[in-house]
Amino acid sequence: MSTWSETEVPVVRAEERVIVVGYDESPGSEQALRWAVEEAQLRKLPLAVCHAWHWPYLRRPVDKEVLGQLRATGTAVVEEGIRRVRELAPALDVRPLLGKGVATAVLLQAARNAELAVLGSRGQGGFEELRVGSAAVQVPAHSVRPVVIVGPGKVPEREGKARIVVGADGSPAGQGALEFAFEEAELRDGSVTVVCCWQDAGDLSGQDGLPFVDRRALRVNAEACFRGAVAALICRYPDVPVTTEFVAGRPERAVIDAARDATLLVLGSRGIGSTPTTLVGPVTQAALAAAGCPVAVTPPPCADPSVGGHSAVN
Repeated sequence: MSTWSETEVPVVRAEERVIVVGYDESPGSEQALRWAVEEAQLRKLPLAVCHAWHWPYLRRPVDKEVLGQLRATGTAVVEEGIRRVRELAPALDVRPLLGKGVATAVLLQAARNAELAVLGSRGQGGFEELRVGSAAVQVPAHSVRPVVIVGPGKVPEREGKARIVVGADGSPAGQGALEFAFEEAELRDGSVTVVCCWQDAGDLSGQDGLPFVDRRALRVNAEACFRGAVAALICRYPDVPVTTEFVAGRPERAVIDAARDATLLVLGSRGIGSTPTTLVGPVTQAALAAAGCPVAVTPPPCADPSVGGHSAVN
């Protein structure tokens, strides 16, 4: 087995490109592990199996043996994840990553310099009806790298070529989603369906409505901007088949419906209209809870430490 990395919070070195997967033996993390294995194979990168252990009370126990038992349990979980990876892909370079701390903090730090992170929609704990756990919202909200959230039973069987659906709204995170979707489609020899949802500001009720506007001109301009953004990606990925959908209606419903039989749905973390205090935008939040396939959430390009600018996590 590879050398263990066990610190207060695990660190992936900046010079290393790896896929990080959160694993805690829950059904969601089992599905996430399968997705991460495939992602690592497609990208020809190592896979780090990450698990967090911590004492769940403010008062620390006096008996160090108790902490040792907790650490040993965490070690066993990571070893089980390593074993599962080797069953799925014996030749894959897989590495254990055990961190001390709450799951969200451990995963965010581990993913900081990773190519991307993969985790289940909910881990151990919570209640039966819980669709999305806290880590599945907090990690995509604050991560500076793309995060793929995989729910139990939401990894589609590979029948035919992959189809990647991406929501585009012109926001910085939405641009990142477009680029990630085309990259995934190229890796998986699949196609991209780009969805842009138009809401006529003149038809909105209440204070959001905009009277005395040229609705047709607004729509024409919005569609032109949308198609221009897609055209730039088509030039960069000429071998990726592309379908565009410029539709009217609620964006939450539009992207979830479009991704009904998709391999992956890609969305920005916060789109147009999201407030600075919003963890993830309403469309992304709805998709995390209701989409029938894995959901990739991308940060704004300025959040990526590899391209400069300020990090989303300080």
